[in-house]
Amino acid sequence: MRRRRMGALHVGEPRVSFQQQQQQQVGKNGQQGHGHGAVVEEIHGLIKVYKDGFVERIPAIPDVPCTWGTTASVPGVVIARDAVVDRATGVWARLYAPAAAAAAGRVPVVVYFHGGGFCVGSAAWSCYHEFLAKLAARAGCAVMSVDYRLAPENRLPAAFDDGVTAVRWLRQQAAISSAADELSWWRGRCRFDRVFLAGDSAGATIAFHVAARLGHGQLGALTPLDVKGAILIQPFFGGETRTASEKTMPQPPGSALTLSTSDTYWRMSLPAGATRDHPWCNPVTGRGAPRLDSLPLPDFLVCISEQDILRDRNLELCRALRRAGHSVEQATYGGVGHAFQVLNNYHLSQPRTQEMLAHIKAFVRAR
Repeated sequence: MRRRRMGALHVGEPRVSFQQQQQQQVGKNGQQGHGHGAVVEEIHGLIKVYKDGFVERIPAIPDVPCTWGTTASVPGVVIARDAVVDRATGVWARLYAPAAAAAAGRVPVVVYFHGGGFCVGSAAWSCYHEFLAKLAARAGCAVMSVDYRLAPENRLPAAFDDGVTAVRWLRQQAAISSAADELSWWRGRCRFDRVFLAGDSAGATIAFHVAARLGHGQLGALTPLDVKGAILIQPFFGGETRTASEKTMPQPPGSALTLSTSDTYWRMSLPAGATRDHPWCNPVTGRGAPRLDSLPLPDFLVCISEQDILRDRNLELCRALRRAGHSVEQATYGGVGHAFQVLNNYHLSQPRTQEMLAHIKAFVRAR
């Protein structure tokens, strides 16, 4: 189980560096990798899977505690703490809320799932901590950032199961009326009748499938929760037939997602032997995928990057959802690629991230 820390974050506090600690961990992982046979799957700089099933994750992005400050460019104050969601599976969440909500009234809740191809990533990664602190401050919402189980140790549908578990935990919190405990600070700031599922890349895929499960009544009545919408940022879907952007979109060195990387993530996360036309990967045209018009789904905001190999697949999803009668807003961000809002790896990342936060704020406020 990964580390959990409790504490309050005041946005603008000095940063704390954990880089040395992470570099030491690389050395430990490197030693552990010896003796496990050949590497059978690898995404350079992120993950290696050995012949005997041993998984080595390279901490390319440091984990940070909830007390870690973001830059002073974020206005206001955000409070953040970590909470256990399910001890049996090790699922936990980092909770954020604008401190001003205590005086201004309760705010909507965003249940967020991080990206990483289902195989890497954490709610404790510094890039997600910064992005979600900004989201809480600038969109005026509470955030529950879910740290779910990763593949290949826990192949799909484990991440989807953990997403439903997170919503169940949120429903339990909403049902607590006036108890004073370590989470009362957060509950007291939440509008549980205005809940949004969200995520980027693989996290957006989780948000989509969790929305479908909830619509089909997997948790029964959600009351007092009310899921108003789903925010899909560069959703990670695939298929055996390549789209034009998958085949021809040039990717700069160090791109967060290339076609070969995408294929590797799917091989490591789908059930053994499944192809990319599995409905968990390809909900639009995949074999056995339920008809989208049969799914009770909430309103969608789909955020698309112009230079992302997933661009055309994201556009295809928007068109399919609209044909099925669902409400879809889409926003396309020019001059940037996959995960720009968390990796800041394009020269237009900062202004495009501000646009994205504004779009999310407007989508949430309208509901």
